[in-house]
Amino acid sequence: MPTPETEPRRISVDYLARVEGEGSMKVEVRGGKVEIVEFGIFEPPRFYEAFLRGRRFGDAPDITARICGICPVAYQMSSVHAMESIFGATVGGQLRELRRLLYCGEWIESHVLHAFMLHLPDFLGYQSAIHMAVDHRETVERALRLKKVGNTVMTLLGGREIHPINVRVGGFYRVPTKGELATLVPDLEWALDAAKWAVEFTSSLPFPAVGQDLEYVSVSHPDEYPFNEGRIVSTKGIDVDASEFNDVFEEIHVERSNALQSKVKERGSYLVGPLARYNLNFDKLTPACQQAAAAAGLGETCVNPFQSIVVRSVETMYAVEEALRVIDAYEEPTEPVVALKVKAGEGHGATEAPRGMLYHRYRVDDEGWITDAQIAPPTAQNQLSIEEDLRVVLESSLDLSDEELGWRLEQTIRNYDPCISCATHFLRLEIDRG
Repeated sequence: MPTPETEPRRISVDYLARVEGEGSMKVEVRGGKVEIVEFGIFEPPRFYEAFLRGRRFGDAPDITARICGICPVAYQMSSVHAMESIFGATVGGQLRELRRLLYCGEWIESHVLHAFMLHLPDFLGYQSAIHMAVDHRETVERALRLKKVGNTVMTLLGGREIHPINVRVGGFYRVPTKGELATLVPDLEWALDAAKWAVEFTSSLPFPAVGQDLEYVSVSHPDEYPFNEGRIVSTKGIDVDASEFNDVFEEIHVERSNALQSKVKERGSYLVGPLARYNLNFDKLTPACQQAAAAAGLGETCVNPFQSIVVRSVETMYAVEEALRVIDAYEEPTEPVVALKVKAGEGHGATEAPRGMLYHRYRVDDEGWITDAQIAPPTAQNQLSIEEDLRVVLESSLDLSDEELGWRLEQTIRNYDPCISCATHFLRLEIDRG
């Protein structure tokens, strides 16, 4: 006869809401040991790579921007870098700086949205930011104002705050005047103080003591914290150009998921995102950001996924500082775009979405028509790491009640802020203790 020790404890989450697709989770524990952890995505494929085939190379930034309403700039930037690598075009000077400024806007609005509207309620014990606002109105209002600063930057540079329309291969359709950028400064100066507050506030939250030996992967640039350019590196020795992505990583299909999972060939899972960037590029943060991180209790590396909310706040502070730097040194370029010589070839681009490294590969013919496309978003790359984190958290939390355990599992997935318009939320949680 089964006993409580032998009867499996099953945790089944049938629907993860407000994700870029539909997901589920299944866990089985027997005899106090976690035997099965499966994170599945069952949303029908969206076919963006197929949409791109047969389109002109210049359509890629606008089509891929529609993949995500929160991090469209990342998709645009990866696509333009890939196309420019085919045509041998180099976008430098003030056009390159404007791209960093646009990325700053996205990081600010995305990080603040996740950290304060979607993740913070987990730590404070509220169902949502709306419920939380009843008791923490000032915190919510300050965060919303900080997020709006990022949206304003995106609107000025990108033409609108959601799915920007001003980005093109080789540069922009229109560049701002120095006076237009100057209008952003007062809000950004306020945002710098608000970002410092965000680091202090999030560092005071209660964090479960969890960590594991993951392989962290990010873009890394020799002179700057990564947005657009650099090599792909890892904490376990990877150091390759974006064009070598498929030599090192592979995308695999598992039956439970319609999203491809990524792994390091012959090695396994890896993690992209704020923790990866921080651990691999801490020395590229500004001195003020490094000091804020230290005051928040972070070292030069951080392996606790629950502390990602603090790292996101540090990155928000960096993005505000970087935006002010770009604006202060800005001189309007003579042309909004560099000359392109269209030719056949294959190109690769890897940039840093708020949620992690995003890789694009394209082939075009000699007239500039796209013949093949590959997009590896952060969430797909992180699926295996999410499962491994869930396993570690479960093993350390089995003494919790059903309600507490369910909450902790939701929070674990939200640590990743998956590539979605909102963070993961469980619509229904079933726990079978036998």
